[in-house]
Amino acid sequence: MSRRILQSPLTIVGIFLVALIIILAIFAPWIAPRDPLEVNLGQKLLPPSSEHWFGTDEVGRDILSRIIFGTRISLKIGLMVVLISFPIGTILGAVAGYVGGIVDQIIMRLTDIFLSFPGIILSMSIAAALGPSIENVLLALAITWWPWYTRIVRSSVLSIRSSEFIESAKAIGANPLRILFKEIIPNAIAPASIQASLDLGFVILAAAGLSFIGLGAQPPSPEWGAMLSSSREILRDAWWAATFPGLAILLTVLGFNLLGDGMRDLFDPKNR
Repeated sequence: MSRRILQSPLTIVGIFLVALIIILAIFAPWIAPRDPLEVNLGQKLLPPSSEHWFGTDEVGRDILSRIIFGTRISLKIGLMVVLISFPIGTILGAVAGYVGGIVDQIIMRLTDIFLSFPGIILSMSIAAALGPSIENVLLALAITWWPWYTRIVRSSVLSIRSSEFIESAKAIGANPLRILFKEIIPNAIAPASIQASLDLGFVILAAAGLSFIGLGAQPPSPEWGAMLSSSREILRDAWWAATFPGLAILLTVLGFNLLGDGMRDLFDPKNR
């Protein structure tokens, strides 16, 4: 397995980027050169230099420090949304695929209702109704993300529910709940797990988009989308104020996408 990973340069790049993001998030207080919330009007809109590698913003805050601390916020949102929506979607998809009948119809019609709306539009509506904050953006994204896992897991369950090991478990009198949680879900969860690794990047991108339009993190939070939003009016005079937060989002999404693609290729039976 490790040899196959090393044979994929893009997967190695993805692992490196994700590892870098995690390290920055964990050790942000020790890595960041300055307090991300420290205002210094005497040093506002300074270009990148040896003192401020990424320059300063409109109130003199160090942009590099804000980006480093912003990894904590973005990673937290991505992980929390996936950790909330993944179990919900997995259980609902497994129940729908295994039980079938009217239960399957109800769960899948509910899933179709959520999927009939563009995810970002539905998230915007929920976040706007709840009020602008990181917590509400997190909840809004989790509410709109679970249907994808439901569909993926249901499809996997339908393909394995008639397998010999399932029939054997039934023959020895295993409880349906035991079959569901001990036999069905562990064997049907792999495709959804790979999708979850891909979704981390998309969730971070969606959260940044919601913060950019004022529905997520609020100033002076060093969230990347909020940093982009506050730099719109000074873009012509201070290109660095938007460029570096934008690159942080780009590299983070790229890292998780490359990692997810690598996992998908690694565990795809066709490639074995």
